[in-house]
Amino acid sequence: MSKVLIKGIILLEKEVLKVRKTKDKNELLEWVKAIGIAILFAWGVRVFILTPIVVDGASMMPTFEDGDKVVVNKIGPRLTEYKRFDVIVFEAKEDTNYIKRIIGIPGDRIAYENDELFINGEKYEEPYLDEYKKALLGNDTLTQDFKLDQKLGEIAVPEGHYFVLGDNRLNSIDSRDPSVGFVPMDKFLGSAEIVFLPLDNLKLIK
Repeated sequence: MSKVLIKGIILLEKEVLKVRKTKDKNELLEWVKAIGIAILFAWGVRVFILTPIVVDGASMMPTFEDGDKVVVNKIGPRLTEYKRFDVIVFEAKEDTNYIKRIIGIPGDRIAYENDELFINGEKYEEPYLDEYKKALLGNDTLTQDFKLDQKLGEIAVPEGHYFVLGDNRLNSIDSRDPSVGFVPMDKFLGSAEIVFLPLDNLKLIK
């Protein structure tokens, strides 16, 4: 084999090696970009759209068990409106979030009589309480009688605020307590949509 041919083969091999190195670098760069975008997307979803929380305590039993992991929808309700009976997460105080159920929206007059809910004089069913009500003994009540003015000194829920209760009415710090009171909407973090862990409790929230 002539020296010229050998040199040509060597040069060709070097060029092929350069091309391979360039291709490998480009592929690595593309992978880094893809991973970076995925991380950024996941961060954006967590911060602005969906975020997981862990239920701490028994105030929302039987809807939630202590330790349930729940997906909170942070953007959906802001595109529409929060409604009665939505389950929401809100900032109760610095570094402390509560999960409760909306019972009264702005303008509502709330009253409980004989363990039944009345909003603006109309009776409302609360099927999410059926399990606890069935477990009551004798003439015990799950939700003691009250009216808004007796608890918070207001006849109706103020504009921009909501009246919230825990489903476990006998063991819940909620709007009945002046330390919580009416919750301003700007304290809402979002609505609870799904229990995803433990798998035995997997369910959509109604």
